[in-house]
Amino acid sequence: MTGANERTDRRQALLLGIVLLAVGSVAWSIQLRAPLEVDATPLDGLPRSIGPWRAIDIPLETGVEAILRADHNVQRVYAHPVGARIGLYVGYYGTERGGRPEHTPWVCYPNAGWSIDDHRTVELPQADGLRVNELEVQKDGNRALVHFWYRSFRSTGLLGGTDQVLDRFVGRLRHARSDGALVRLSTPLEADDDWLAARSRLASFVGPLDALLAEHWPDERPAREH
Repeated sequence: MTGANERTDRRQALLLGIVLLAVGSVAWSIQLRAPLEVDATPLDGLPRSIGPWRAIDIPLETGVEAILRADHNVQRVYAHPVGARIGLYVGYYGTERGGRPEHTPWVCYPNAGWSIDDHRTVELPQADGLRVNELEVQKDGNRALVHFWYRSFRSTGLLGGTDQVLDRFVGRLRHARSDGALVRLSTPLEADDDWLAARSRLASFVGPLDALLAEHWPDERPAREH
């Protein structure tokens, strides 16, 4: 039995060595690739009219932009003819910036004085089952419902954490890029029992928006030598 155990241990050690060598080779090949330049202008073409919703751009303050350190930001408010409003923020991070934000709603809302009263993961049938993080937040008597998720050039409906890390790894390995974005929607909660209506409002907007983001996704290409 001892001999059999030793052979098993040797095979496992050999397999581990092969895996580590493969990972090291991939990491080395990635390091040798030329840096990628971002062309984020397609995001500026994201329609300001989505169904009955019409948008106005809300520029970010310079200090906020410096904190977020995104390659490109889009911030708008979409208004419906009946008076409903949806706030949109998209923060895009290219491969060279790591493909994901340093600041997320989990941190940004409390830092801005908002409390997160409740949170959950929601699957939206209106958006082909897209999964989002849902937060109920409030500040000074103002309440809002928030949906946010992460997407990349190859995937969407990422909630953060492990699924985001794996998506970035596969993207870098297969396509030599791992850029991504935080997508956040918010809408006011006008009454204590309004959250179902607010969720329906956001859910009906998520599907068309996510499809448009795929169409207007930024380009990345190897940096030209000067």
